Amino acid sequence: MALWDVYYTATNVEDALRILADHGQDARIMAGGTDLIVEIQHGARAPSILVDITRVGGLDEIRQGDDGNVHLGPMATHAQAAASPLVQEHGLPLAQACWWVGAPALRNRGTIAGNLATASPANDTITALRALNAQLTLQSTRGTRVVPLSEFYTGVRRTVLQPDELVVDIAFRPLTNGHQGVYLKLGLRRNLAIAVTNVAIVVKNEKGKLTEARIALGSVAPTIIQAPDAEAVLIGHALTDGRIEEAARLAAQAARPIDDVRGSAWYRTEEVAALTRRGLQQIKRGDERMELPKPEDMVLLWGKSRCRPRLTGPTIAHHAAGGEPIQCNVNGENVVVHGANGTTLLRMLREHLGLMGAKPGCEEGECGACTVWLDGVTTLSCLTPAPRAHGASIITIEGLAGEDTLHPVQQAFIEEDAVQCGYCTPGFVMSAASLLEECPQPTREQIKTALSGNLCRCTGYYKIITAVEKAAERMHK
Repeated sequence: MALWDVYYTATNVEDALRILADHGQDARIMAGGTDLIVEIQHGARAPSILVDITRVGGLDEIRQGDDGNVHLGPMATHAQAAASPLVQEHGLPLAQACWWVGAPALRNRGTIAGNLATASPANDTITALRALNAQLTLQSTRGTRVVPLSEFYTGVRRTVLQPDELVVDIAFRPLTNGHQGVYLKLGLRRNLAIAVTNVAIVVKNEKGKLTEARIALGSVAPTIIQAPDAEAVLIGHALTDGRIEEAARLAAQAARPIDDVRGSAWYRTEEVAALTRRGLQQIKRGDERMELPKPEDMVLLWGKSRCRPRLTGPTIAHHAAGGEPIQCNVNGENVVVHGANGTTLLRMLREHLGLMGAKPGCEEGECGACTVWLDGVTTLSCLTPAPRAHGASIITIEGLAGEDTLHPVQQAFIEEDAVQCGYCTPGFVMSAASLLEECPQPTREQIKTALSGNLCRCTGYYKIITAVEKAAERMHK
C-alpha cells in the first residue's frame, strides 16, 4: 500500500510554494522526514502529497547576514548546525541541542526547521532557539511574514504555520560581547533519547552583573516556556551561588509538567531546578561547552565529502500509482525502478532491487539496521522516501566490498568475532566504514559516537568496537 499519492521533487522554492497553495491540507513539506515518515507509517498523518525541498540549492545555508544575525535555511540539518563554527561560536546552546539529537545518521537527515514545525514540547532545538530569541520567516504565494519563535506555538504540536506556508529562514542575534549560553538535556539514555526535561540559558554579563537573562524550559508544559521570575532574580546582580539557587527554585515553580512514560511531574520539576542550577554554575565557571566536540573533531559520518546534488529543470512528480520511475545509481550501477514511488528507500532496496542487506528493524530511525550511504552521507533508509533517491548515488552493504576482497571493516568483524545473530551487522559495518573514510585514526570515543545509532540486540558491542579499531589500524598501515 502506498504511503502517499504524489511525491514532488521541487527544484525551486516557487514551485514548492505553488504546490502547497494548490493542495492546502493535503500537502506536506518533506525536508528531513524523520518525524513525518514515522507519523505516516503509524497513521498519525495521511498527506496525499509530499513536497521534497532537499534538492533546492541554498536552503541548507548557515551564514551571518548583513543584519548581523545568524541565519539558518530550512534544509540546515542538525549535523550541519552542530558542526558549524559560526553556530558553535555565536549560538552555543543551539549547537549543543543539535549534537544531542538522536545519533549521526538521524542528525544527517533531520532538519532544525522540521524540529520546530513538529512542535513537540520535548524537541531539543526549540528550547535552545527560544533562549536565543529566534525568529522565523514564513513564506507563501501570498507573501512573507516574520514571527518570533515565542509566538509560533499555540499548543502541543500546534503552530501558527498555515498549510500553504514554508519556513524559509531561522534567525537569531549572535552571542557576543559578554553573552554566554548553555543547553542541558536529561534523557533516559545517552543517545536516541527524547528529553525528559531540557533547559536552555542565555545571559549577558556586563561589569560583573547580568543585564540579560533568558531561561527556556522544555518538556514541562504544552509548549516551550520561559521562567520570567527566575530570569528577574538574576538581572542586575552578580552570578553568585545564592542567586543561582534562587533562580533554580523559581525555574522549577514555572514548570507545569505532566506524568508520562518518561517521567513523573514531580521528577520533571526536580530536574528543572537541577538543570538550571547546573547550567548557571557552568556559565559562572566559564565551562559551558561541556562535552561538545570542536567542529574538526566531530563524528558526522559524511564520508570523504558531503554532497547534496541540486536538480535543475522542471519539478518532478512521482505518482505512487505509476508515472515517472526512480532513476538512480545503486552500488555503481544505474538502475530504473518502477512501482516504488509511494514507499521508503528501505522497501525499494529490498523489495524492488532484491538488496536484502539493509534490514527493517524499528523503522523509526532508532536501530540503524537499515543504514546506507546516500550521496556519500550515512543515512537511515527507513526514514528516506524512495523518490528522494531519484538522481542520487546509493551504496549498500552489498556494494561496500570489492569484487574479490572484503572491506577492511568486514574482514575485521570476521576476525574479531564481532558478529552474533548478524541482523544488525550491515548497519554497523556501514557506519564504521563511513567513520574510517572521514576519520582514518579515530579515538575509541569517536568510534562509540559513530556507532551510537546502531543497536545490537545480542550485546556484542565490545568486539564490534575492537573490530573497528583493528580495521582502522590496518587501513592506516
